[in-house]
Amino acid sequence: MSTQTKTALVTGASRGIGAAIATRLAKDGLNVIVNYAGSEAAAAKVVAEIEKSGGKAVAAQADVADPAAVKRMFDLADSAFGGVDVLINNAGIMKLSALAEADDALIDSQIDINLKGSINTMREAAKRLRDGGRIVNLSSSVATLKFETYGIYAATKGAIEVLTGILAKEMRGRGITVNAVAPGPTGTELFLDGKPEAVIEKLSKANPLERLGTPKDIANAVAFLAGPDGGWINGQVLRANGGMV
Repeated sequence: MSTQTKTALVTGASRGIGAAIATRLAKDGLNVIVNYAGSEAAAAKVVAEIEKSGGKAVAAQADVADPAAVKRMFDLADSAFGGVDVLINNAGIMKLSALAEADDALIDSQIDINLKGSINTMREAAKRLRDGGRIVNLSSSVATLKFETYGIYAATKGAIEVLTGILAKEMRGRGITVNAVAPGPTGTELFLDGKPEAVIEKLSKANPLERLGTPKDIANAVAFLAGPDGGWINGQVLRANGGMV
């Protein structure tokens, strides 16, 4: 897929892995829609960084759990750049709890954003993505590792992997690939928040490369699947975790 004049919509792109993906895709020559839920200043900073490097980007506020907001975001992409060619489903939250102690708010918020949010954007992309496009969903290697207290979060990501394979088949005839990237422990605010230093150290040594992943590591994997070299990969989950699982 040529990246000339192509447009990528990256959800949750105001910081962390999403910001790294947005800047990497812009570097690869794509226009970028930088989605954010509440971090307007952070999203503006990502847009400014892309424009400073010669790329084109616009910020788009939308809660992906809201189908109407998702539709408006795609409408914005239409008006700004003529449509969307690449959807990166990165928006997500992680709240840890043993299942017996998980309250309704913890369960509902993760299902609403991680799962329903990705369903909303995939559904819209399935109708509006230009032929020859790409969809890359963000899963998590914890869906395979099955760590205690990660149950609800891991369940949402496991569902994303199933949907990835199904949507890849439903896009038959349009040249659109649908894949997922499943990061392992990655040094982001989402991952580091609330974890004791000893836990972070243990997880950083858990893979054979003996370090945490970086947002750039994950962005590189996403860029491969979103770009011309990933065109023959479809319906797959790429576990970007340094060999942890």
